[in-house]
This record gives sequence, C-alpha cells and structure tokens, in this order.
Amino acid sequence: MNTTSTARRLRLRRGIVFSLVASLALTGCAAQAAPKPTSKPESKPSEASSQPKAGVPTVPGYDQGEFPPVPLFLLPDLSLLDTSASAFTIDLDEALADIPGVTASPAHCDEAGAVVSDNGSAYLYGDGSGNYTGPDGSVQNFGDGSGSTTINGVTIQNFGDGSGTYDDGTVSIQNFGDGAGNYTDPDKTVEIFGDGSGNYTEGDVAIQNFGDGAGSYSDGKVSIQNFGDGSGNYTDGTITIQNHGDGTAVVNGKTVEAEPLPPVPPLGSFPPLAALAPLKSCGTTLTFHDGVLFDFDRSNIRADAAETLDAVAKALTTLAVAHAEVSGHTDAIGSDSYNQELSEARAAAVVSGLEERGVTTSLTAQGFGETRPVAPNEVDGADNPAGRQLNRRVELFIPSA
Repeated sequence: MNTTSTARRLRLRRGIVFSLVASLALTGCAAQAAPKPTSKPESKPSEASSQPKAGVPTVPGYDQGEFPPVPLFLLPDLSLLDTSASAFTIDLDEALADIPGVTASPAHCDEAGAVVSDNGSAYLYGDGSGNYTGPDGSVQNFGDGSGSTTINGVTIQNFGDGSGTYDDGTVSIQNFGDGAGNYTDPDKTVEIFGDGSGNYTEGDVAIQNFGDGAGSYSDGKVSIQNFGDGSGNYTDGTITIQNHGDGTAVVNGKTVEAEPLPPVPPLGSFPPLAALAPLKSCGTTLTFHDGVLFDFDRSNIRADAAETLDAVAKALTTLAVAHAEVSGHTDAIGSDSYNQELSEARAAAVVSGLEERGVTTSLTAQGFGETRPVAPNEVDGADNPAGRQLNRRVELFIPSA
C-alpha cells in the first residue's frame, strides 16, 4: 500500500467511543481547557437601522448578520462495527475521501435494507446491545454491565462501572467512569472533562467548549467566538461580524438587526459500554455540509457549489455506481409542511445538478423534512443552532455492491 493510500485510510479510521478502564484514570484527563476568548465585540453605534441593509454580505447558508454556531463535537455512529479488517476500522473508497464540502461515512441499514440516517452521535451518547460470534472474533455480555470483546486480535475490556480502555497502537480511548474521557486517532483528539467542557482538534480545526455557554471554533480560515452572553464574533477573511447580543450586529462596518447568540450547549459524557453487536456497513453516505449548496431558505444550487457537484459526479462515474438515493433534511424551525417541501426541493435540485453533469447513475430524490434529526434542535428547552446546523443537510446514499 502506498503512502497516500495509507494516509487516507488512516483519515477514515473510525474509533468507537466507549466507557473504558478506571486504572488509567490518572493518565487521561490531565489536559485543561484553554482560556476563554476575551476579545468581545466593541460597543455598538448609538443608532441602528431596523431594516436589512442593501449590499451587506452574508455567510453562505445564513441570513444577514447571522453566522454558524460553534460546532458540536462529532464522533462516529456507535452502532457500526466492521469486522472485515479491524475492530474499529471502516475503509471508504478513495474516490469518496476528499470531496470538498462533503463528509463520507459508512452507512448502516435496518432489517428492511433502508439506510438509517438519524443515528447521530453528536453528543457522545449511544450504546450497543446484543452478542456476536463469528470467524473474526466474539463478544460476550455477562449481564451485570461488564463484558469482553475480542475481534481480529483486538481486545476491549469493560468492568461494568463505566470505565475501561482501548488501544490498538493507532486509536486510543480512555474513559474514567465519571463522564470524563479522551479519544485519539492519527487525525483527531477529543477531550471531555466531565463538567460540560472539552476540546476537539482535527487538523487545522480546533473547537473549545467551556461548559458555561461560551465556546470557540477555528480552522485556519474561519474563526467563531461565542461569549455565552448573546455576543460573539465571526470572521472568514472576507466577512467580519460582531454580534453585540442586544439585537444588533455589525457586518463589515454596517449595523444590521441580528438575534443574540444562543449559548453553546455543554458536552455530554462518554457513554457506558454495553455488549457490542458488530454491524456490517451497508454502503456509504455522502453528507453535503450546511451552506455548501444552498443559500439561506433557498433550494436553488449556488453557482459556487459547482466544484462540489463536479467532484461527486466524477466519483459516481469513476465507481460506476448503478444506483444512489438523495435525501433532503431540515431543522425544526418552520412548519412541518414547509420543511417537507424545502427538503424535497433541495434533494431534487441535487439530482438535477448531478444529471446535468452527465451522471448515468440511477438517482432517486426524497425529502424527509425535520423528521430525521442527527442532533437535538433544542437542549433543555433552549435553541441549539449547532444541532440545527447538522440537521440541515442533503445526503447521498450509495449502497454496497
């Protein structure tokens, strides 16, 4: 295997997050959350227009004066465990690995063969159930919350108290039984401190959650700060937004109306380990990132989305995909009927965009409105923009051959 192929396969390694061994409790949670950002927005001008300003730029996918929230921490679908190679590795075709604006992930299906698209683990919650024995290994559940797993030479032990560990030389997972834990693979590190705070790093991406409503995000191009009191900052090198938390914001020097920022929701905890039920992936799901294809509240594909659709069309052609399913999804803001129509229109727009690029794959479009969220739209009764951002998506499911 060449170096590039190896690197890509490592990028796609999926670690399953469990509650793992208390004996390592002294080694994992020594890291501390970084200091909070302190550069709050400057005071607003004395007068602000109550009408939208002409010529004020917008962040793709967002209304005037709005910007993306600090993202939730994301971990793989905990119900997927591929036994074909390694207990925690699922390899995706390289043609799907590096499409701009798209995340490729293994999919799992229900007993009827329909893809399951509402089993997200954005909050680090989830568990498994059942027993498995096969040529690659076995899973045992002892009925008291403890158990052991051996698959392809990888052994995981769970002692029933919410603690345990996993390490295969590439992926390392520690859980200390008190809501705290760490996850590390060649590309990402997740630290959960058990008090709602934590850190996430993956390449240039760094997310900080301070557990009290404040948080920050940066990826080398975009910087987002939420100060937990309704105010915050956004910059991407072209657009600079300062939200004062009082109903106004300044966009590139122009004052507009803008809702105060909801607080960043606190993190959950690492889930306890139940018995694992190895589940073969039934295909691949391509998820178009929010704002990549569509403007706010629109279903017409933006002109600058051509690169993304070109890459998806090329991948479908290269892999000679016979059939794929395109589904549209929304958050829970707005009426059920409106969201259903918007999701259908967006799915149909993606199908049309791919067919215009000469794709011969048989494509079907379906909208699900707000019925299949992958993250909570609200947390404890409060709006959760980061969850809504994940729920506004278009997915393309490619079944296994």
